[in-house]
Amino acid sequence: MDVDIKFCKSAFTHGYTEADIRLAIDNAIYDGYLEGDEDAENKRLLVGFDRKGNPIEIYYNILDKDTVRVFHAMEYRNIHNKLLENK
Repeated sequence: MDVDIKFCKSAFTHGYTEADIRLAIDNAIYDGYLEGDEDAENKRLLVGFDRKGNPIEIYYNILDKDTVRVFHAMEYRNIHNKLLENK
């Protein structure tokens, strides 16, 4: 993803660093809108890997064509396996 990335303080709640999040974004294995969310038009889920090679979920908004805002990053949960299977 070749965009400017802004980070909310909440993006670091689960202990992931900016470097972890940037690596996951640069090497995403899934990037799509959140289905079933009222504001899904502007909420996206990205799945990638942190610096230790562990899968993580990253939630972000598109601010404009050149900028995104990451508001959450956490350990990958199996509830998203279907998304990865359908990729």
